[in-house]
Amino acid sequence: MKALLDRPIWSALATRHRELGEGAGLARRYRPGILPLAATESDDPQALADLAALTQPGETLIFLMADPIVPPVGFEVLTAAPAVQMIARNVPPATPDEAIVPLGESDAEEMLALATLTKPGPFSLKSQALGRFWGVREGKTLVAMAGERMKQPGFTEFSGVCTHPDHRGKGYARRLSLHVAAQITQAGDQPYLHAYASNAAAITLYEAIGFTLRSPMHVAALRKPV
Repeated sequence: MKALLDRPIWSALATRHRELGEGAGLARRYRPGILPLAATESDDPQALADLAALTQPGETLIFLMADPIVPPVGFEVLTAAPAVQMIARNVPPATPDEAIVPLGESDAEEMLALATLTKPGPFSLKSQALGRFWGVREGKTLVAMAGERMKQPGFTEFSGVCTHPDHRGKGYARRLSLHVAAQITQAGDQPYLHAYASNAAAITLYEAIGFTLRSPMHVAALRKPV
């Protein structure tokens, strides 16, 4: 587990999400337009040089790992924060919830609008290439969603949990989290997730549905100089 989940971006792009990424040597990134996530296999000078070669001048990429993040030479740290990685130990079995529906390509614009408003993490019109997504509608309006992001052998991250501000307090985040975690488990993987260490409400929710802390993490946005 350590090799896979301590550098989850690297391990996803080196295995189950290889076709969604690009790179050579010791650095990989998701293709532009999918997610601005990148990683190196190690912090060796060659790995950091390979990463710099993958990045366009002025471009910003996001990094997530258990070890402190070492930027390539000259890169600017725009933001940096502590995070946590949590893993499901006892996911309750899925129960029917008629309010939760699968989301598809025809929902992409609405999904992006909801993610842009609520900022659950990097999201794009092509995020559905990463995995499955589900949502809740009130009338015809998408008011909450959650889905799958990074995948490694035996593991799937669930992410993108968000609820429109006008519809919070209705339990949608909990119901969607339980649903997605159960779907991942039924597919034969162990669910895991990431949250900012400062997001006590989210961490409390995830603990209540069977997730426990696996590792402290570091997240940072780095920009290559022009």
